[in-house]
Amino acid sequence: MTEKTALTPKTHTAPPAKFSHGVRKGNILQVAGQVGFLPAEEGRPPKPAGPSLREQTLQTLANVRAILEEGGATWDDVMMLRVYLTDTAHFAEMNDLYNAYFEEQGLTGPPAACTTVYVGLPAGLLIEIDALAVLG
Repeated sequence: MTEKTALTPKTHTAPPAKFSHGVRKGNILQVAGQVGFLPAEEGRPPKPAGPSLREQTLQTLANVRAILEEGGATWDDVMMLRVYLTDTAHFAEMNDLYNAYFEEQGLTGPPAACTTVYVGLPAGLLIEIDALAVLG
């Protein structure tokens, strides 16, 4: 039987509740919803990368990537991404940022499936992203 392994990169603080930033079991890796918090620093509470959608989106993608890498995955292993936005007016800008980011990453295969939904997030946060990867 394959064990379930919790993933918390050094860039992340401990989750605020009883969950893991990422979990890998066998060749399946699930990344929990990530927001645009800057990498963890001793003695500093988590804070967003900035007030703009651009700053938060790029940091959120970096945070998802850190968990993928911690679990031995890359963007090419991602099957599904879910994007959670707080404002419907951000949809076009997020798509532009998303497309530019993945072009820069140089993915070799087809892009992951993606769903975007609108939610409420804690004050100051504009975007959250989770991912499902299948390795091997």
